[in-house]
Amino acid sequence: MASFYKDWGAIGGTSNFLAYGDFPQSEKEPESLFMPRGVIMNRSMSGVKPVDPAKVTEHVARSWYDGKADKHPFQGETKPLQEDPKYNTKDNDGRYSWLKAPRYDGHACEVGPLARVLVAYGSGQKQISPVVDKVVNTLGVNADALFSTLGRTAARGIEALVIGEAMQGWVMELVDNLKSGDTKTCESYEMPDKAQGVGLNDVPRGALGHWIVIEGKKIKNYQYVVPSTWNLGPRDAKGNVGPLEEALIGTPVADPKKPLEVLRTVHSFDPCIACAVHVIDPDSNEVYKIKAL
Repeated sequence: MASFYKDWGAIGGTSNFLAYGDFPQSEKEPESLFMPRGVIMNRSMSGVKPVDPAKVTEHVARSWYDGKADKHPFQGETKPLQEDPKYNTKDNDGRYSWLKAPRYDGHACEVGPLARVLVAYGSGQKQISPVVDKVVNTLGVNADALFSTLGRTAARGIEALVIGEAMQGWVMELVDNLKSGDTKTCESYEMPDKAQGVGLNDVPRGALGHWIVIEGKKIKNYQYVVPSTWNLGPRDAKGNVGPLEEALIGTPVADPKKPLEVLRTVHSFDPCIACAVHVIDPDSNEVYKIKAL
């Protein structure tokens, strides 16, 4: 089907990509992750870098939350504005979304199937690489076409195929473990008096991070940064756009009142936060309600 939409290989792209990775093959993480962990900046697939959780921050200067300072999730807060938020950004200090704006080292990053596939491909993951090459060669496009709505959709199919095939072996390993008498399903845990920790993994929609601070054997602070927040987050205090905003810039739209082209790219991100999705006419400030069947 992609061969009929090859023009979408030049539409809907972003620049930076983040994947926490998943499916550890041993107790060593992230080294043993089947889908590797890494970050790609400026579309440099040959320059996949390790992920440093300390570089993750959330910005709220353009969001309907108290404060303007960006914070690391360990210090993060989620305090909605008490007054009625306005769509007119001039009347509301530039705020226009219920989403925060996650950033990695100050940069907006796309997460999800495309990010995972690009990080795996750039890392030379032996199961992903040949499938990506086959897709690109079959379509007769270059690798740059992956940075697009077309590539985002193709990546979902690529990883589903590769992970599906790998699961056959994982299931048999589980069967062998059960046969050998290894039926343990959980680890015992005792709440420490004071600690902080982070859990990073990839879920279908992308990079998911859980951040917890414990004091007196109780949870003092808990924040999680979810995939759709990474992808659909608004601008930050410096005016840098979020991934979806970047992807939509320059998209040709035949009918502004029926922005099917916009929806095509939005759907490719598989968003999960309906309350934060708005289509606004920049001239009239009218909010359009679009019903997608």
